[in-house]
Amino acid sequence: VLAKSWPYLARRLASSMRALARLCRLLLTLLRAEVTLARNKVSSSLQSLANARIELANLRAKYGQDLAKTLSDRSSAVSSRVSAEGEVASLRNKISNVEVRRGLYVVRAPQTGYVVRALKAGIGETIKEGESIATLQPEAPLLAAEVYVRAMDVPLIQKGRLVRLQFDGWPALQFTGWPSVAVGTFGGTVSVIDVVNSPGGKYRLLVRPYRPHQQDRTWPSQLRLGSGVQGWVILDSVPVWYEIWRQLNGFPPALNEEPTGDGAYAKADKEKGK
Repeated sequence: VLAKSWPYLARRLASSMRALARLCRLLLTLLRAEVTLARNKVSSSLQSLANARIELANLRAKYGQDLAKTLSDRSSAVSSRVSAEGEVASLRNKISNVEVRRGLYVVRAPQTGYVVRALKAGIGETIKEGESIATLQPEAPLLAAEVYVRAMDVPLIQKGRLVRLQFDGWPALQFTGWPSVAVGTFGGTVSVIDVVNSPGGKYRLLVRPYRPHQQDRTWPSQLRLGSGVQGWVILDSVPVWYEIWRQLNGFPPALNEEPTGDGAYAKADKEKGK
């Protein structure tokens, strides 16, 4: 029986071996296909990686170009801005020069006032720097009266002395040595005494408005610069006989002590009060 079954077993074994061989070849083919597919995927991935690197390089190159172009445009804009600012400064300088030149065609007074005398004819006149072309009167002048006194009377006058003034055009009645009964005069006070004499040998006093009494009137608003004025400086009080004697002999008023400014003025007021 064993001898009879051996060929059959051999055929079955050979058939199994052939089937196993076919299976192994099939598996090997499948494995090779998978390997080939994996290799293809790797190649594709490497190609994608290479493409990505190339694209990244291209992007970096484009970024560098764009950045360089942007910096170049920025530099050009900054240069244009600086150039424009220089042109603006130049134009402003030209405008200032033109305004200065235009201002030279107009002579401006240092203060508001009225032209009282023209020293130049006007159109077509050529003037030099510092040359006078007109006389102006301020709109709101600081009034003061010029009074000239003799040199022998200057030591007796100090700043703050009372003065009675008579203006031309205003009737007045003044009694020498008796100012309290004066009519039509106006009050003032000595504010400036020149330290040098005038060409005529007299000294100039500047008298500012002052109202020593409530009944005194203020200076007339109709006064004009250059109007005539006569003044009497109020000195110390003395007896009538002494004043008559002094006038007859041509002596100056008595100077008992060195002038002290406010002190002499106070002394005069004190003696008047007596």
